Amino acid sequence: MTLLRFLAIVGLGLWIGGLVALGAIGAPTLFSVLESTQGAAGRELAGAAFGAIFQRFQYISIGLGALVGVSLGFRAAIGPRPTHFKLRLWAVIGLLVIAGTTAFVLAPRIDAIRRSVPVSIASLPTDDARRATFGRLHGLANALMLVTVVVGLGLCWAEATDRQ
Repeated sequence: MTLLRFLAIVGLGLWIGGLVALGAIGAPTLFSVLESTQGAAGRELAGAAFGAIFQRFQYISIGLGALVGVSLGFRAAIGPRPTHFKLRLWAVIGLLVIAGTTAFVLAPRIDAIRRSVPVSIASLPTDDARRATFGRLHGLANALMLVTVVVGLGLCWAEATDRQ
């Protein structure tokens, strides 16, 4: 049981820690450095690079989420069920849905918009539908990332304090 709980905590730590590192350190640094050295073209390059990094991380997130879910399932099957098992399992499933949606729906749509525009998204008129759609999808991806971090921290706390 201790090993399974350890695997879940490590999986959650890598998942949530990775998202925080990408959002708080990776993206701002990438945009800052490339914009300061290459101007508007650097911003576009930073967006494309970070989009690719973030999309790949979502695949890792799916694997880590599966690890957490399998750990919970095995613990429920071989010993006393973890406290609030159903709630925790549904939270993991929800986070996996978020990661899958981000990786397979949002990121490809954001990338397609970025590739379809010959100039930077920011240089498009504010009433341009592509700019509005890009902004909406980007905002949704950010919101889903924040939800993942908050729920993931809650799951990490539940795993760390569970005595079963």
